[in-house]
Amino acid sequence: MLRSIEANTGKAFPHDPTLRGYHVVYRQGEVNRCPGCGRSHWYVGRLSAECGFCSAALPLMETGMVGTGVLNRPHFRFDEAA
Repeated sequence: MLRSIEANTGKAFPHDPTLRGYHVVYRQGEVNRCPGCGRSHWYVGRLSAECGFCSAALPLMETGMVGTGVLNRPHFRFDEAA
């Protein structure tokens, strides 16, 4: 039996991100304190940042959309070069 998701109007869905509470993430350009040890030395990668002291990992707030080496390279075919 199929049900529409709009049938539950007025009720919150369990996957609603506004209701999940405080979400710890690494924010670039701000002072980020480690939730494990309280220090602020990070190794920042493409998708996550790792604490330099206790190795706690946090997801990045902005992930991989800027910088060199991202996957937005222009498509170029050699047979079309003239």
